[in-house]
Amino acid sequence: MHRIFHTSFASVYPLYLSKVERKGRTQAELDTVIRWLTGFSDAELAQQIAAETTFREFFSAASLTPAASLITGSVCGVKIQEVEDPLMREIRMLDKVVDELAKGRPLEKILRTL
Repeated sequence: MHRIFHTSFASVYPLYLSKVERKGRTQAELDTVIRWLTGFSDAELAQQIAAETTFREFFSAASLTPAASLITGSVCGVKIQEVEDPLMREIRMLDKVVDELAKGRPLEKILRTL
């Protein structure tokens, strides 16, 4: 069992935020990307953070976008599409879209819109 599964999303969120802000992106953009992936509303995302839910609880409450299957590539040298554990794959997808945001990729491309 991976330690990240029991880590609270609220403890990692500030790390995501500082990562994207260092690269000139905003909290609103970060929240947009997270809400797109998870299907959470603004209020639901805020509630997940306030409740300090674990990543396991966070993703069990989420309703992943159908476009999540379009998220490919590597995170920390691991290809997302090759990650066998479904929860770990979802966490890697979140990491990937946050990385894309931090690297300056246009929001439309991160959100896999045409």
